[in-house]
Amino acid sequence: MRLLHAGVDTTVIALWLGHESVQTTQIYLHADLKLKEQALNRTTPPTSRPGRYRPPDQLLAFLETL
Repeated sequence: MRLLHAGVDTTVIALWLGHESVQTTQIYLHADLKLKEQALNRTTPPTSRPGRYRPPDQLLAFLETL
């Protein structure tokens, strides 16, 4: 994942890891939560507050009782 975040092309990463095809390397892209979070941050509506949602304590307490 560090190589991907550094901008190394996925075909080069696939060769270095010895993957048979680039599709095998693509599996790791779907598992990267940091990459997904960055993509979601780019789709935030301009009228909403930036940052992650922090549920109120009352909601967390309610969910604990379920």
